[in-house]
Amino acid sequence: MSCHEILQEKGHRLTLQRMLVIEALHNAVRHISAEEIYEELHRRHPYANISTVYRTLELLKELELVTETDFGEGRVRYHVAEKGHHHHLVCHSCGRVADLEETALHPLKEGLLDEYGFVADLRHLAISGRCNECRSGHETEPKLRY
Repeated sequence: MSCHEILQEKGHRLTLQRMLVIEALHNAVRHISAEEIYEELHRRHPYANISTVYRTLELLKELELVTETDFGEGRVRYHVAEKGHHHHLVCHSCGRVADLEETALHPLKEGLLDEYGFVADLRHLAISGRCNECRSGHETEPKLRY
């Protein structure tokens, strides 16, 4: 079921601005920030405001239609949940982002449940640290890829 259908089914209005926010999320080839969504929305609907973007993103998060990830750059980024779960390793030295297979997190999830009785929601996660190149002293220019 699409975001539009779920919103309607749950009794939420499909305003033009909401539809444009959803469209920007679906058209994004990478993780996208609220500010980038706003720029897209504002180009197509000049009277839109950023608070509409934030309210729509909050609603979509509540309905589990988008995931929110912090890559340590001072803003969070969003990703349509139906595009699948994936995780990232973010180098805080050079900014490189690498994908992390979900299976690598299974021991963590099981350990949290066994040790703390805590069921972790690990659908979309970014782990920061230092990549191999930076640890080896071969730091390069940042290669951000969300």
